[in-house]
Amino acid sequence: MSPAIRQYLIITGNYWAFTLTDGALRMLVVLHFFQLGYSPLEIALLFIFYEIFGVITNLVGGYLGAHMGLNRTMNIGLFLQILALGMLAVPAAMLSVPWVMGAQALSGIAKDLNKMSAKSGIKLLVPGSEQARLYKWVALLTGSKNTLKGVGFFLGGALLMVSGFRGAVLIMGVALLIVWLASLVLLTQELGKSTAKPKFSDIMSKSRAINVLSLARMFLFGARDVWFVVALPVYLHTVFGWDFWRVGGFMAIWVIGYGAVQAVAPRLTHRKAKTMPGRGVAVLWAALLTGIPAIIAVGLGTDLPAPAVVVGGLLLFGVVFAVNSSLHSYLIVSLARADGVSLDVGFYYMSNAMGRLIGTLLSGWVYQAFGLEACLWVSSVFLLIATVSVAQFPVNQKPDDKIGAYLKSG
Repeated sequence: MSPAIRQYLIITGNYWAFTLTDGALRMLVVLHFFQLGYSPLEIALLFIFYEIFGVITNLVGGYLGAHMGLNRTMNIGLFLQILALGMLAVPAAMLSVPWVMGAQALSGIAKDLNKMSAKSGIKLLVPGSEQARLYKWVALLTGSKNTLKGVGFFLGGALLMVSGFRGAVLIMGVALLIVWLASLVLLTQELGKSTAKPKFSDIMSKSRAINVLSLARMFLFGARDVWFVVALPVYLHTVFGWDFWRVGGFMAIWVIGYGAVQAVAPRLTHRKAKTMPGRGVAVLWAALLTGIPAIIAVGLGTDLPAPAVVVGGLLLFGVVFAVNSSLHSYLIVSLARADGVSLDVGFYYMSNAMGRLIGTLLSGWVYQAFGLEACLWVSSVFLLIATVSVAQFPVNQKPDDKIGAYLKSG
């Protein structure tokens, strides 16, 4: 096994372990605080610092990764998640809204340090000439991560039923502590340090291609989270009468399937051996996704069985969304400069975090004020904006831009 493969497996293992706890914690907080009588909007506000600090972390984290190395930023992310879980393991009387928001802030920083480090690290482990291999590795990392996030949703619901809120976060904290200690020993290769020592002002991307792709990413993930974060689990529990096991199970199946499709996305979008997907393919898949939330919203206004409309529609949404997400993830990693890769990837995932922030806030407010159908209409509008944005992706790149030739074929 080559050193690059070993480091890839260690990075992926860290990312998997973190993602499992992140998904479980998200489900724990939503269900536990809804059980305590919090409204959907109040639950959404518990996550506001998680998303705000995700935006900040991706910008600053890219700069830190270029200076410190990606192995260090990844381990810092794991450690901060352990601290966040520890904060939530206090007695129930101490779980005030500001305290939980503070713990979520730490978790948001941890999540995006870990994610930025993992995605940037792959860029440095794959030779620049092997774009097909890069696409497959990015898709596999992203898909497997989301599959485990789905398992985390189920785990969160199950642990809440079996061990209670405090017991669940203690179990996850101890497990992640073991992973962190192993990572300190095994993740030894220096990755991502920039030889140019970038200035802090370099955190803002100067590439039109990356800026356009980042804008599309923001609305893509805002379109998902506007119904997914708060509205859907509360809707399933209150309207369909599902218990926490069923809510957690459905969310888990959705994300597991979504991750599985992400992992095989190269087979769906990359059919020619000598060309890679570019603007045309990205626009096509974004356009296909745009109409699905609107169709679900219309279906809920008919005599069709609501469970079939919601479950079937959102499973279809998950498949098409997964392809879009995987395709965008490949494009940003490929476009990112090799020296200081974390700066470009960090900026891009800052937009991703901004989309999650907007979607999370709207998920609570729009659902509480207008219902699930309104959340789905907002989702379609966001996806239309994402489609128009990715259509502005520049075709002509500089000659030394590795992806320029691929975009022309897209």
